[in-house]
Amino acid sequence: MTKNALAAQDEKRSLALTQEALMHEFVTMFIDRQLFGIPVLSVQDVLGPQKITRVPLAPPEVAGSLNLRGRIVTAIDVRTRLALLKREGDESSMSVVVDFNGELYSLIVDQVGEVMTPAQSDYEKTPATLDERWREISDGVYRLKDTLLIVLDVKKLLRLDAAAS
Repeated sequence: MTKNALAAQDEKRSLALTQEALMHEFVTMFIDRQLFGIPVLSVQDVLGPQKITRVPLAPPEVAGSLNLRGRIVTAIDVRTRLALLKREGDESSMSVVVDFNGELYSLIVDQVGEVMTPAQSDYEKTPATLDERWREISDGVYRLKDTLLIVLDVKKLLRLDAAAS
């Protein structure tokens, strides 16, 4: 094998390892004081409070839409999706923008945390004791020192037809 072929093979292997590491890196967020995470590769943007336009006849978890640099983005209230109490009127919120099937969605959360790479040894499948609505959108949990990080599966979270049942 030539030096160039070996270098290309090493670069490919390095890229694959980097992508594998990113699969276990999460943008964290808080919803009703509970820590959640979304894989960093799913996140397009993080936004502060936004002006959201209500959409008539939309499902309850669809808070409305917002304009993000000229694109219309559907805003999903994750509290409503998780069957939690509504945010108090004076509490601010943040948005985590994700791309799903070429469409942008803004996930409205209480607060965005940090990017975290928990140890793979702390990972567990979603526990049966987790609330059913949370279990159906979870992709497992990480047991951290003081809390539980619930990994959200964006695809399942955005299945709005399942939320109505």
